[in-house]
Amino acid sequence: IAEMNLTLVTEFLLIAFTEYPEWALPLFLLFLFMYLITLLGNLGMIILIRMDHQLHTPMYFLLSHLAFMDICYSSITVPQMLAVLLEHGAALSYTRCVAQFFLFTFFGSIDCYLLALMAYDRYLAVCQPLLYVTIMTRQARLSLVAGAYVAGLISALVRTVSAFTLSFCGTNEIDFIFCDLPPLLKLTCGESYTQEVVIIVFAIFVIPASMVVILVSYLFIIVAIMRIPAASRAKTFSTCTSHLTAVSLFFGTLIFMYLRGNSDQSSEKNRVVSVLYTEVIPMLNPLIYSLRNKEVKEALRKILNRAKLS
Repeated sequence: IAEMNLTLVTEFLLIAFTEYPEWALPLFLLFLFMYLITLLGNLGMIILIRMDHQLHTPMYFLLSHLAFMDICYSSITVPQMLAVLLEHGAALSYTRCVAQFFLFTFFGSIDCYLLALMAYDRYLAVCQPLLYVTIMTRQARLSLVAGAYVAGLISALVRTVSAFTLSFCGTNEIDFIFCDLPPLLKLTCGESYTQEVVIIVFAIFVIPASMVVILVSYLFIIVAIMRIPAASRAKTFSTCTSHLTAVSLFFGTLIFMYLRGNSDQSSEKNRVVSVLYTEVIPMLNPLIYSLRNKEVKEALRKILNRAKLS
């Protein structure tokens, strides 16, 4: 009976940043500001792509889905973090924790797959320019994005089932900004080897698999660029720099967070990194793709000119 009682966790307590009560209001205002910028920036990017016909290309089609994913997974975590800061801790029911975990994994996995698809798109544009239009048809890009969503759903189901078949005992306090794997693993008791193996396999299929697609695509791109005249190299590679910047930021934080041993994980470091991939990177992505992209800047300029004339 005692063993059964260990698994009857009805809620989790999120206590991230509560040890610094004097920082609660400044952090709340900062994170709220960043979240609003994230929503406005990514929503603006989606609207801009839909309004400007010159941006109706496969690359921007994928970018609009990436912006949508950034809105979704930020909205799963940031409002919860704001509540924790405002209330100096927040109780989260077991069911809500499961739902949050599932949705964050779903949207985060799709983000990984979309970044890999964008690298493949750049490979086709640079290395197969004559076949690009015939390969990346409307049907093809719809199928690729649908595949990313299905793969994200499968990843989320496997990871969620694996995580929540674990037994939780002792304290139910999570020193984190939302229900995620590293802090949950610290609350487990009993045998968790099988679940941890499944979770590691999941991480291998999502993060490294996406990175392999990206690295191989850019290897071919670099080889192709080295074969063209030096004067044209910078212009050709400039179409890839925004994507490379976004990839470096996103996968850098995910590798730090999920591809380390559980014993090596520090709550303080994890919280900082989690803020990076839930708040900072989704906020920066629209800026990265607009400030470093002539087509986006031109589309924005045209829309602003139309607004002035009207």
